[in-house]
Amino acid sequence: MTDTPSIRRRAYFISDRTGITVESMGEALLNQFNAAEFKQRTYPFIDTPDKAHELLAHIAEEVAEDGSLWGRPLIFSSIVNNEVRKIIHTCPAYHIDFYDSFIGNLEKELHADARRITGATHGLTDTARYDARMEAVNFSLGHDDGITDKDLARADIILVGVSRAGKTPTCLYLALQYGIRAANYPLTPDDLESLDLPRMLKPYKNKLFGLTIDSNRLQKIRQERRPDSHYASLKNCVKEVATAEEMFLRHNIPFLITTDKSVEELAACILTKCKLKRRF
Repeated sequence: MTDTPSIRRRAYFISDRTGITVESMGEALLNQFNAAEFKQRTYPFIDTPDKAHELLAHIAEEVAEDGSLWGRPLIFSSIVNNEVRKIIHTCPAYHIDFYDSFIGNLEKELHADARRITGATHGLTDTARYDARMEAVNFSLGHDDGITDKDLARADIILVGVSRAGKTPTCLYLALQYGIRAANYPLTPDDLESLDLPRMLKPYKNKLFGLTIDSNRLQKIRQERRPDSHYASLKNCVKEVATAEEMFLRHNIPFLITTDKSVEELAACILTKCKLKRRF
């Protein structure tokens, strides 16, 4: 039986665009309070007074349903339009307004007025950067799971590891967030019969980076995919992970353990270890 957290709050991430930035920043703050429980909701594209009023009515209904169980709600917002922002601030909540917190101070420091336009973070304001990002994503999709070695020389990095170690999501995150052309290659049972590098990878040894994972965690992931199969058995997972790590060590391939790392952490660690630079 688990104890009920002493701190229980609703947390709303409100933005006039996608909400990605305010959600990331808000979650980074909330993650520092592991003794608290948060009900989180993200509301993007709140960019008119009507939408703001409608959202506040919805929040009021949820808070009323909670009674006193969840306390005063928290609102994290990033809204440029002053009229919409003022409406959001009428909500009886604890507000963290990222524009209020930072833009004014930056204007004073830079002695310049901010543009105060929506979409400056995630809008399509720079087509060259967007095209570079999409090209990297397409490259990663085209070189997922060792599909082909065509144009593999163009890869910035090639992630290698056993099946379900986290290669594909990490590749796509590297491509989408940093414009890195990331390919990946799954080590098959045939590959693991020998500690030699797979034929496809030998010409690109300097681009290889390994991902490994705790055997018990791998078994649980595989069990969901293929229940009660040899592929998902703990004995097979232990063997595959041990052989893959031995291969990495023999060929001096740097590697990371993915078990307790988010895809964001993995991508940042890989960039640092491999001295890769974002392309946009």
